[in-house]
Amino acid sequence: MESNKEIIDRVLDEFMPLTKIPRPSGHEKAVSDYLKGVFEGIGCSVVQDAVNNIIADLPATKGFENAPLTILQSHMDMVCVAEKGREYNPLTDEIKTIRTEEYLTADGTSLGSDDGSGISEIIYIFKTLEKHGPLRAIITVDEEVGMLGTEKLDAKYVQDASFYINCDSEEDDLLTIGSAGSLDVEFHREIHWGKTPEGKAWKASVKGLLGGHSGERIGDGRGNALRVLGQLMLELGEAGISFAVSSMEGGQARNAIADSASFTFVSSADEKEILKVLDNRKKRFLEAYGAVDPGMHIELSADEKPERVMSDEDVRALAELLVTLHTGIFAMSSALPGLVETSANIGMLRMTDKEVWFSYYPRSSVDYKLDSFSKKAIMLGERFGCPAKVGTPSPAWHERTDSKLAEIITEVFEEQHGAPMRVASIHAGLECSWMVKRNPKLDVVSVGVTTYDIHSPKERLLLSTVASQVKMIKETLRRIADM
Repeated sequence: MESNKEIIDRVLDEFMPLTKIPRPSGHEKAVSDYLKGVFEGIGCSVVQDAVNNIIADLPATKGFENAPLTILQSHMDMVCVAEKGREYNPLTDEIKTIRTEEYLTADGTSLGSDDGSGISEIIYIFKTLEKHGPLRAIITVDEEVGMLGTEKLDAKYVQDASFYINCDSEEDDLLTIGSAGSLDVEFHREIHWGKTPEGKAWKASVKGLLGGHSGERIGDGRGNALRVLGQLMLELGEAGISFAVSSMEGGQARNAIADSASFTFVSSADEKEILKVLDNRKKRFLEAYGAVDPGMHIELSADEKPERVMSDEDVRALAELLVTLHTGIFAMSSALPGLVETSANIGMLRMTDKEVWFSYYPRSSVDYKLDSFSKKAIMLGERFGCPAKVGTPSPAWHERTDSKLAEIITEVFEEQHGAPMRVASIHAGLECSWMVKRNPKLDVVSVGVTTYDIHSPKERLLLSTVASQVKMIKETLRRIADM
């Protein structure tokens, strides 16, 4: 029997090749090809579908061919972000890892443990499990942006299965049995360029917010830097300060709370008058969010004078929409105390020569409320001249009280840890929802190693949870084989 250290080392041996292959959402062909080769090398029959999902079937060990088919599932894409000022091209650059006694992290970028750790564990389990029924690995693309991989997955790959273990949770002592649905929205505004006025060029930067995953951390009540950006632009105008904006940006990922934002502008106003507005916005922010997001600050720095500026109508429309859209908690669950039921988040804003666009991401465990957010987004987009592109809603996944799989895993966990496993629904999106929609009889849970600060340059994997997670899944699969 392998020691915990040996298990950790071998799982990381499967993880490290993933760090060498750039795999942001929408660019997974190379990693998909790599995984196809890995699973074929294990002895699986492998399908690489039209969108590059990998479906790998491992035959049962002799004598257990009639055991229920179990699916282990993960996703191959990752959120690619880097520290401010760090040169990093997610389409070409490798992830440089740092291993300590306690953690695996990356050098100035996100790690990709979400969900490279799940992939690595599945590969290791497929290579080393000695007794098991028929197994299937499903590794999907594009989970982080719109769950395109799961949405496009042929239903036949889940309709013949009995059990389904998603390996994409972030706490090793938590068994997830339900998750929120979500809706991917983008607002677009065509830019009308004009002549740069007289005055000095400035850059106002909103910094120091905590940010974090827009599902897991939205319940903390953290502030959103892009909302602050909109407020700043409106309040400069309310203070009688004439200004012309040349650029704006903010946030790091669609499904992360925006932790920073900035805009450059030209104004003939006195620096002290501008700083007065910025300081007042900081004061008002801290009055509302200081208890949970105390590090927010706004910097004003001189900038190079631009050759052109946006029209006042463009700036005002964007600022008003950023402020009007609901961000944060919308409703708490009446059935599960302490669980966020519905929320929304502005994740990232980007600008090209032709347009400004920003992402908006509502979540809810009530599908009707997502439909309401969709209709509202379309109406507000029309109202502010920023047409909304609304994606296909991801359905909510509702817990079931008769889950045999949940019963087995909680028993195994308590036997191995001497303490009960937490069981809960979460306010985050998981691909489980699409699987249950295609096969309502499928018995589904989600598990995972413990990771901190996912979708950020501070992302780190708690190494001690790797071995315990592998042992728990292996024992669960052995018990399913005996059913």
